[in-house]
Amino acid sequence: MLLAGAATLFVPHAGKLAPKGRATALPSSTPITATAMPTPAGWVLVSTEFRLPPSAYDHLIDEAARRYQIDPALVRAVITVESAFDPLAVSTAGAQGLMQLMPALAEELGVQNAFDPRENIMAGTRYLSYLLDVHKGNIPLALASYNAGPGTVDRYKGVPPFEETRRYVKAITGILARGRADAAAD
Repeated sequence: MLLAGAATLFVPHAGKLAPKGRATALPSSTPITATAMPTPAGWVLVSTEFRLPPSAYDHLIDEAARRYQIDPALVRAVITVESAFDPLAVSTAGAQGLMQLMPALAEELGVQNAFDPRENIMAGTRYLSYLLDVHKGNIPLALASYNAGPGTVDRYKGVPPFEETRRYVKAITGILARGRADAAAD
């Protein structure tokens, strides 16, 4: 349902993704404006023309986390895996923006522009908070629902046996665990 992240770079050519596992050869005069990245959850187009550092979104993440009463580190971890902090990211499934909202979900949440960082973070955090409530604070189940959809998690009565979803949950919980370990070491 919601896809993104970061890994090996692949260059799109003439608006098409390079075949999986190979970058296309472009003449040196060809401007490169986006890259397609295989991620823990699929493919995502990530813009490379201009990117703000992840810290540029801290105030929005902190505001959304306070408003929806969830850990800002969880929101940051979701954004890291979903879009690598690219507000213009679009997955092959059509998910958009920092928190990779599917258009129907964005509309349901009242989002006018899924590429607007404030709207995207507020809506994505609101949805994540809802999923945490549904799953009584169980982070892996909430993350699996965010990725594969709540109906899929209900159907499997837990994290579904999909490699993509399991990698997604593991990637985000790993980021959270490393953050806690770093904080404990300070």
